[in-house]
Amino acid sequence: MKDLLLITPPFTQLNTPYPATAYIKGFLNTKNFSSYQMDLGIEVILELFSKEGIQKIFDTEIDLKSTSENSQRIFALREEYLKTIDQVILFLQNKNPTLARQICSMNFLPEASRFNHLDDMDFAFGNMGLQDKAKHLATLYLEDLSDYIVENVDSDFGFSRYAERLGKSANSFDELYSKLQSEQTFIDDFTLKILHKKLELVQPKLVCFSIPFPGNLYSAFRSAKFIKENYPHIKIAMGGGFPNTELREIKDKRVFEFFDFITLDDGEVPLELIINNEKLTPDKKYKRTFLIENQQVIYKNDSIKHDYKQSEIGTPDYTDLQLDKYISVIEIANPMHSLWSDGRWNKLTMAHGCYWGKCTFCDISLDYIKIYEPISAKILVDRMEELIKTTGETGFHFVDEAAPPALMREVALEILRRNLIVTWWTNIRFEKSFTQDLCFLLKLSGCVAVSGGLEVASDRLLKLIDKGVSVDQVARVTRNFTEAGIMVHAYLMYGYPTQTIQETVDSLEMVRQLFEMGILQSGFWHQFAMTAHSPVGQNPEEFGVIQIKQEIKFANNDIDFKDKTGIDHSKFSFGLKKSLFNFMHGINFEIPLQDWFDFKIPKTTIHPDYIHDSLLDENQFSFKGNSKIIFLAKNVIAENYIKTKKQNSWAYTKITFHLRTNIVKVELEQEKAGWLIKIITENTFENPKRITLQQLKVNFEEKFEDFELFWFSKPIQQLKENGIVLSL
Repeated sequence: MKDLLLITPPFTQLNTPYPATAYIKGFLNTKNFSSYQMDLGIEVILELFSKEGIQKIFDTEIDLKSTSENSQRIFALREEYLKTIDQVILFLQNKNPTLARQICSMNFLPEASRFNHLDDMDFAFGNMGLQDKAKHLATLYLEDLSDYIVENVDSDFGFSRYAERLGKSANSFDELYSKLQSEQTFIDDFTLKILHKKLELVQPKLVCFSIPFPGNLYSAFRSAKFIKENYPHIKIAMGGGFPNTELREIKDKRVFEFFDFITLDDGEVPLELIINNEKLTPDKKYKRTFLIENQQVIYKNDSIKHDYKQSEIGTPDYTDLQLDKYISVIEIANPMHSLWSDGRWNKLTMAHGCYWGKCTFCDISLDYIKIYEPISAKILVDRMEELIKTTGETGFHFVDEAAPPALMREVALEILRRNLIVTWWTNIRFEKSFTQDLCFLLKLSGCVAVSGGLEVASDRLLKLIDKGVSVDQVARVTRNFTEAGIMVHAYLMYGYPTQTIQETVDSLEMVRQLFEMGILQSGFWHQFAMTAHSPVGQNPEEFGVIQIKQEIKFANNDIDFKDKTGIDHSKFSFGLKKSLFNFMHGINFEIPLQDWFDFKIPKTTIHPDYIHDSLLDENQFSFKGNSKIIFLAKNVIAENYIKTKKQNSWAYTKITFHLRTNIVKVELEQEKAGWLIKIITENTFENPKRITLQQLKVNFEEKFEDFELFWFSKPIQQLKENGIVLSL
């Protein structure tokens, strides 16, 4: 028996749990509230994609004659699916790796329409490893079964969403309410059976649904309805990304037939107050909570209790989640998407909110963006170590809006000091703080990828968006990450208010050049969407768009609008995405941009060497006195010798550095070599006190002359180029 049952409803990710309930459970531990958490989505998937579940799918009565040829084929091969499904799931759970050879033999899995473009996929993935190729083939196999389910059994099914249409821009609750009054769906039967077992096991007093996306909404309501009908004594609360962005103006009383409380923004204090209130606290106060009072929907925010600092909310706790049962899939040939869907990642946050907080398309008026609060590097790495112990996983995804460069630097140094072997990635802003040296340090600490918003690759529009970056700055930053061996993914946007056709074409040309230069490895185009909590949504006239107003009784986030330019931006979608697919695989850069579109577009106005030239515009010999200097090499071998020339001799020292993949040797005058070795040993990354370049200059010039001549000399440049000396 537990006080709370925390549920992520179907469906989010297949490969790793959505972290919200783990965050909340970690906080509840600090308050000694007992809780149990479950990812209802992965449990439903595993029941559905089992021999018993697939049998139920094929036992569902259908009129084969009226179905597609694809469904007819899958039904005809049903015995093959029943025979292979359990072994394929075990393989995708990394429990049956030897099956990869059979899968790749191309005579093991039954194949339907998803395999039709396999030749294209071979091109797209290249000579991928055996395990990855098998994962991709197994993913196609599951998607074939998914197509059969959607066509014949439950049209709302999707691996990472369920009945998403009912939650997207649902200004009215009518359609969702009507669906909830109808018979349970095929997927509902699986969902509610599992939920029933868990309720009997846990016997909670309060059930909390964390709803991150529209595709989780219907299942949450269906599950809440089941609880109300069968366990009326249990109270039910809703929180998470969806209510935080969509339900801030809720008025429809019918919602509260299913939920007792809906909380907004950071959930720790609102949930703590609900728990205490349910324990018959006489003076009931609430924080950012909707509920019913006197038959009316009211919003209560009368508690004076402050939100907790990020250092006070505890370490995420993944206990109860079936971590060994998540499945790794490889859906498409996009390297960043494979990070999302393949492998188990512990989720952490470096900083609450966004340190920039100005982008005009973003929900910067909401607390999850607006309130910026970083966590200390020591606490973060403490949490990393704790999660490694409790989960056995050393992979981390920092789910920040934009991870702060200075904090990333400190986290990297802390990881190196503790000799941790971890793999991590995060979201960033492409700002100039990401120098070559910082990127190299991040790589050494285990950073493998970053993603960031280039959005519209046009300086005019980047300024209108208030992105705080320029295209050439983005190019330099992506170059720095790429040269350090860190993969870079760019979020790309088209259709921003006032964007012209010429700017769309020019933006594509910028993207083409970034890929051609090899400094961008992954990208994704999405069309601009106007949200209610962004500057564009709040002041549409200022941005040249006309809002189409609707009465809000339920959800309110995405806003319909008309762009005064009258351009139909959606027609660019196919050409932008097709060209990007080619660029990501290093081909067809020479094809004219016109050839990606089936309608006339103007020629680009961007010089063909724009990105190339922007990478040349840097001063390699600038002296920044406040730069912190760190030496990464600890093992230094020094050999003194005498250098002679024309009967003259000088005392020299050969210094050898053994790095992971190479050996670096430099020669210096003996006294300067001695000074450098002493400085290196005193200022390694293990020393929390860091010397500045100006302090280094002062120290040097107590013994020698002209520090700048020494600092920019060939031997020291060689040390810098190999990452032995970092200037941060």
